[in-house]
Amino acid sequence: MAMSRREMLQASVLKVGALGGALSLSQYLRVQAAQGQTDEGRSAILVFLGGGPAHQDTFDLKPDAPAEYRGEFSPIRTAVPGIEICEHLPKLARRADRYALIRGITHSLADHGLGTRYLMTGNLPTPVVNYPMYGSLVSREMPAAEDLPSFVSIDRPVEGPGYLGAEYGPLSTGEKPRFGQPFRVRGITLDETISVEKYKRRTQLKDDIDNAFRGYESLDESVRGLDRFSQHAYRIISSPRSRNAFDLAQEPDREMDRFGRHEFGQSALLATRLVEAGVRFVTVLLEGWDTHQDNFNTLGRSLLPNLDQSLSALFDRLEESGRLSSTSVLVTGEFGRTPKVNGNAGRDHW
Repeated sequence: MAMSRREMLQASVLKVGALGGALSLSQYLRVQAAQGQTDEGRSAILVFLGGGPAHQDTFDLKPDAPAEYRGEFSPIRTAVPGIEICEHLPKLARRADRYALIRGITHSLADHGLGTRYLMTGNLPTPVVNYPMYGSLVSREMPAAEDLPSFVSIDRPVEGPGYLGAEYGPLSTGEKPRFGQPFRVRGITLDETISVEKYKRRTQLKDDIDNAFRGYESLDESVRGLDRFSQHAYRIISSPRSRNAFDLAQEPDREMDRFGRHEFGQSALLATRLVEAGVRFVTVLLEGWDTHQDNFNTLGRSLLPNLDQSLSALFDRLEESGRLSSTSVLVTGEFGRTPKVNGNAGRDHW
């Protein structure tokens, strides 16, 4: 029995709010595994708006509030009757029937690190337990094919694997793709002087040395974990499917233009290619939302237009490839911003 996007949403995010007694994502996946259920082909893309966007300037404007609260932007109608969003999101407005606005999640952790950890794990931060983020849970319970990474973070990780250990952490690309520049993925892209065949020979030599010491790994679980990690890395690096998934040079110019030639557009395009290849969970960063000053110029000139263009293109491409119904796309920051605009034309943590 495949899990719909609505069921995935209920399993993963409702635990943060009032429904603390509901199944968490990890519990849901374990139940499925115990019952022999699978979700072949399901993937998720998490777009993290680092810094904390203001909902009242993006998807939940307050046009009837006093001027010092409502801000400078005006709402526009969407494809869904009764729903209005920011004027700087016209493409997303036309695609409002493809996504849902979740307005029932709230917390009081107005700190970037704590807020991020709470939203990315579904658990209140505590010094006692280091909880894993959603991608690590998916990596453990719903792994991708052996020649693909299950969990990829474009640029840097949003959060880590916590108590699950590094084996279930993301493959981090180490940088964002930039249009017109070679994109080298740390751990995937081989040095120009090393061919795949040469890499295979080096790996065989390493295996021969390892075999000479076979038996010692039983002394320590961490050693066995490193061995599994190494084997998986070899399968990924030597896989044409994996290398092709990261190769944006295969995309035509029209796709580059549709997603946007800025870093976020190229990252969204890469995330789409990865889920098309079979990667289970991908995180994409669009940072710069910590607008304590000059909030409206920062959002209106770049952040909102870039989000509008690239996220709309992502929805369109997933629909064209038949993957929209099997891909959960979550867009969130770590917290909101103050209702009242401050003296620097910005909004503070809330």
